[in-house]
Amino acid sequence: MWIKTNDNVLVIAGEDRGTRGKVLRVVKATGKVVVEHVNRVYRHVRRSQRNPQGGRLSVEMPIQQSNVALICQACGAAVRVGVRMLPDGSKERFCKKCGAANGQIAPSKSKKSQQAQ
Repeated sequence: MWIKTNDNVLVIAGEDRGTRGKVLRVVKATGKVVVEHVNRVYRHVRRSQRNPQGGRLSVEMPIQQSNVALICQACGAAVRVGVRMLPDGSKERFCKKCGAANGQIAPSKSKKSQQAQ
């Protein structure tokens, strides 16, 4: 799963298709992401000190990560993401359309071994 928190994505399937939003949370165990203003449901809440009025709260629920596409920062289009190794041994995400880098995934192995010591 190459989608991370704070990425801008486009919903490509489901009821909210065509909606752009920011990823709020990634649930790796289930392969789902929570995108702001997408897949909103009403949650009925009792009155409490935390929520003194009670009632219905509108919250975002997770959607399958296969139903979203990353929006490239360089070309602004919804794209597929590839992974490539850099000469220093680190991995980065890149746009399959324009080839622009979209952030580092893993640091180089030499840096990991230095941090462990």
